[in-house]
Amino acid sequence: MNEDVSAYPNTAAPTVEALLNPDEPAPFRIENAQGRSGFVLIGDHAGRLIPRALGGLGLPDRERERHIGWDIGIAGLGSALAVQLDSVFISQPYSRLVIDCNRHPDDADAVVALSDGTRIAANENLEAAQIQARVRSIHAPYHAQITQALDAREAHGQPSVLVLLHSFTPVYAGFARPWHVGVLYHRDTRLATALLQQLRAQGDLVVGDNEPYSATDDADYALPVHGETRGLLHVELEIRQDLITTAKQQHHWAQRLAAMLTQALADVQSRS
Repeated sequence: MNEDVSAYPNTAAPTVEALLNPDEPAPFRIENAQGRSGFVLIGDHAGRLIPRALGGLGLPDRERERHIGWDIGIAGLGSALAVQLDSVFISQPYSRLVIDCNRHPDDADAVVALSDGTRIAANENLEAAQIQARVRSIHAPYHAQITQALDAREAHGQPSVLVLLHSFTPVYAGFARPWHVGVLYHRDTRLATALLQQLRAQGDLVVGDNEPYSATDDADYALPVHGETRGLLHVELEIRQDLITTAKQQHHWAQRLAAMLTQALADVQSRS
């Protein structure tokens, strides 16, 4: 039976270094841990929880539920895709407004005080120790879990193909984004190129090539650290949020993406 570690509380009482109370969820969730495929799915912004010690960051529910707080739809999509691919899905359940797990912890954007017009007063003028508490409680253990999982697979001779899952808001700064899905990459284009071909061949999708964002060392953390540094095949996906809001939509996209990812991987392997 696969174990969802987020169902278990933390064992340590909160300290200056640790924000989470013993009964709060762990800073990572693992689904289908014994997945047999080579794919490893991760979701840096899959949840919108806020540690009780931070008092909801002073934000009303409507703000925490917006795209500024999390990648809407990714938790459900990742779960469905893990089933379709028989792959593990490691996700982060706390809000990106607490700490952005796809930024270097020393980056100024790791803890934002303003996001898409919303002021996060609780994130203003933080002392270094306060930021480090968030890093130690959420950012560091989440990425340590990914590292541990990849290390274990390598030790057992099990290949890993990293797929980073994100979603983007349909409208940003007054601009209606036309893309249904974006494929992001940086130095290693192998899997991204093959997946772009699969997506474009569908005929009904507007596909972004490093759009609506592009992967860089400054703008990303998981891709360079877990993908490029290890030399793993990898790709980062951005799905438009209005396309994966419901469970039915998430299942539909999981089916489509599973087929295309599988074929793209086969195409890359046939050329190597």
